[in-house]
Amino acid sequence: MNKDFYVHNRKRLYEKLDEQSLLILFAGNAPQKSADEEYKFVPNRNFYYLTGIDEPNVIFLAQKTNEKVEEFLFIKKADPIMEKWVGKTISNDEAQERSGIESIRYIDEFESFLSRTLFSITDSTLFLDLERRELDTVTTKAQQFAAKCRVNFPYVQIKNVYPEICELRVFKQPEEIEKIKKAIEITQNGIKNLMNHAKAGLKEYQLEAYFDFTLKSEGVKSHAFNTIVASGKNGTVLHYENNDATVEDGSLVLLDLGAQYNYYSADISYTFPVNGKFTDKQKMYYDIVLKALRETTELIKPGVPFAKLNEHTKKVLAEECIKVGLIKEESEISKYYYHGVSHFLGLDTHDVGSYKDLIIQPGMVLTVEPGLYIEEEEIGIRIEDDVLVTEEGNEVLSKDIFRSTEEIEEFMKR
Repeated sequence: MNKDFYVHNRKRLYEKLDEQSLLILFAGNAPQKSADEEYKFVPNRNFYYLTGIDEPNVIFLAQKTNEKVEEFLFIKKADPIMEKWVGKTISNDEAQERSGIESIRYIDEFESFLSRTLFSITDSTLFLDLERRELDTVTTKAQQFAAKCRVNFPYVQIKNVYPEICELRVFKQPEEIEKIKKAIEITQNGIKNLMNHAKAGLKEYQLEAYFDFTLKSEGVKSHAFNTIVASGKNGTVLHYENNDATVEDGSLVLLDLGAQYNYYSADISYTFPVNGKFTDKQKMYYDIVLKALRETTELIKPGVPFAKLNEHTKKVLAEECIKVGLIKEESEISKYYYHGVSHFLGLDTHDVGSYKDLIIQPGMVLTVEPGLYIEEEEIGIRIEDDVLVTEEGNEVLSKDIFRSTEEIEEFMKR
């Protein structure tokens, strides 16, 4: 991305903010793991979406007054001693070039700058990213800062800007689509490498290692999420992540995995027979899931209620499972399919945005991931594509990943 992307994102957000207001966002920092070790740092995605900066302990501040906006970025001062240990931090020029923010200051100036600013603005509103999904989750930097401001600046009204940023992120711009496509391409290469080396008797983590090798070889630093390599009965556990069982001959292997490219995620589910040949029963159930995938994808177009996707998936799965005798009534499908078929995809794998009364619109990127999980047969199948909503309908971004049983068996002959 170039700086124009982030400048554009900020301008769209400013239109949603009150006059006489401040916006403050934090890059965050890596929490301590143990002793002097920290977890790997990743930037707060909303901060990154608006600034393009992916360094810890950076603060973004924007002041909107009389329809005019002033922007500031607060970064760490260069420390020649620490540079010998961990490398250089971002410079003023680099921060300007990445973000398009001209006023760069140092982090130790932030509190005094804020105090002077809030003192000079009457009836001011402070916008912070106060995302909180559970009562007992770890308090974020923004939440700690909000508590401090309530004590020290009680006259300032604090509002949560999280929903407004999420609303922007739901609609992907062309630059973002290209990043997602690249993440999918790398994921596809990783799946092929894994399948090329698959054979009975390996551990699931050994299969995973072939996927990881491809990602590392193509410069990917992080996965989109924890990889699932689930063979046999393990494939009926939705978020199985142990990946430590031996892959038995004749079993299916369910993959749910993705590369993360420049912080944009791919999310692909794939199922194949480890010995390269589906049994008749495995093929029968696989084709049912594939039918649900294709029919549900065809529904994706502007104006369609999001809830209709899962309703149709359940209907297809139920009707087909009744035909083959797995169930007798449609309501029984919940025993074998027990999750939603779709979610947003982007900077987060389960990307931000509200699904309440959601109507599908152009620019959204959605997953489509029907599945069947038949524990008594030790068969778990999930097939997933990533789909862009277009003005005319949709574009399957992962269309180059082959899906049919015939294509899979042909590939596995190599």
